[in-house]
Order: sequence, then C-alpha cells, then structure tokens
Amino acid sequence: MMWRDTVELVTVTQVRDEFNELVDGPETVRSVFANKKSARLSEFYQAHAVGLKPDTVFEIREIEYRDERKVKYGGVEYHIIRTYSKNGEVLELVCSRYPMEG
Repeated sequence: MMWRDTVELVTVTQVRDEFNELVDGPETVRSVFANKKSARLSEFYQAHAVGLKPDTVFEIREIEYRDERKVKYGGVEYHIIRTYSKNGEVLELVCSRYPMEG
C-alpha cells in the first residue's frame, strides 16, 4: 500500500492539578505515514446518531497505533472517534475536528 500523507499521533498525559483533579498535561507527538480519506456516508450517519460529527478518516498501519486519542494533520487537530481494523494490517481512524462540538 502506498502512503500519501503524514499525520501526527498525539498522546495526552493526564496529570493532577492543585485540586487533585485529572487534567490534560504534556503531549507526546509522533509522525506516521497515512492516507487521508473522506468519512463514508454510513460512518457519518452512525456517528451523527449519537451526537458525533466525523469528517475525516485516516488509514495508518495498525502496528503503529498506540491508543492515541488525537491526530494532527495540515495544521488541524482532530479527535479520534473510533478505530476500525480493515484487515489486521491497516487501521482506520475515524476523526472529528478538535475540540469536539456538541
């Protein structure tokens, strides 16, 4: 498979603030090769039914995914709504622009 794009997978570390509540802390970013696709109509309707707004799908190698919840691409930050393994090698990341709007 040819990879046409590069995305940044973002891990957000949770830390405790002065009130002992968990808040987002430092981010760890790493680049991986990807393919950018539009969200399929079926994907859009399934997610929209539960209040989510998917607009982009990224394909990456499944072995490179480490349960990140954010993706950066072209200066835009996305929230990963869900993942889908296509064949055990390629993973689809269904994404919505970040921060998620309700």
